[in-house]
Amino acid sequence: MKSIVVLIISALMILPTMIFGQTLKIEDIYIRDPFIVADKSKGVYYMYGSLSQKGSKGQTLGGVAAYKSKDLKNWEGPQQVFVVPENNWITGGVWAPEVHEYKGRYYLFATINSEIEWQKRRKDWANFTHRGTQIFHADSPEGPFKPFGVTPHTPLDFMALDGTLWVEDGTPYMVFCHEWVQVTDGMMDVVELAPDLSKPVGQPIRLFCASAAPWAPEERKNYVTDGPFLYHTKSGKLLMIWSSFSKDGYAIGTAESATGKIIGPWIQHPDPLFNSNGGHGMIFSAFDGRLCIVFHQPNSPGGAERAHIYEIEDTGNNLIVKGKIQ
Repeated sequence: MKSIVVLIISALMILPTMIFGQTLKIEDIYIRDPFIVADKSKGVYYMYGSLSQKGSKGQTLGGVAAYKSKDLKNWEGPQQVFVVPENNWITGGVWAPEVHEYKGRYYLFATINSEIEWQKRRKDWANFTHRGTQIFHADSPEGPFKPFGVTPHTPLDFMALDGTLWVEDGTPYMVFCHEWVQVTDGMMDVVELAPDLSKPVGQPIRLFCASAAPWAPEERKNYVTDGPFLYHTKSGKLLMIWSSFSKDGYAIGTAESATGKIIGPWIQHPDPLFNSNGGHGMIFSAFDGRLCIVFHQPNSPGGAERAHIYEIEDTGNNLIVKGKIQ
């Protein structure tokens, strides 16, 4: 579960120590929801995280920074690659930035927030605020990323987050989370995208709810969906890793499409992939051929969050977390 206030406070605690263009160890970089692009043509890894900037009127504008590395240990940055346009539908902090290469161009999936209260479902719950995923485009993984328009790719009446790209039979889709604050039992949805990713096509379809996971505690009053990422195993199975809360804290679970297609139906694996207060993971291949997962840990306030990289094994039927790389 995320909190705008917590993230802003954490960022303010860390940002004064940052020097643009410096080289940092991965353990020195504060980051939540890390996303890594391995650019083999350049021999460079890009790791993306949130970094806000000041607008022309002194207001805070959400943004995204990239760190660059050749060895996954030492990272140069942060380099600002995106700032939310001042005329955007909302302009607050960015969560969970992802960058995907698609048809020779690069696309930033950014969840943008507002502190403007919309509704309140229950007195003891967080406020509804405007939140949604919007897609931006660039010619380079280093940006600058530009908008298609001023509105999100998720429905305006959804409190939505954590959009990710999936391409199936030549058709692009965005999988995203429908926030628990609005629906109680967080949902995982999918919507088709236009061929150039400029807009959604049709209406979202529900894939599953968070409570479907056997490892989700039955006594919870709400169920969180976070951080979907899709992966085809070597035997052709379609898996989705995603995050929620188990009895032991923030965790990464695995769902499997029974049909091998994005539409599912989706079956939840009985045990979490990772269950030690870390999550919102994504999968990438290192230059040496190892399959890796990166996620933030711990899932705690106060600026302690760091990117952790583990090697994982693709068994064909499942994924297994092996030793830590970084």
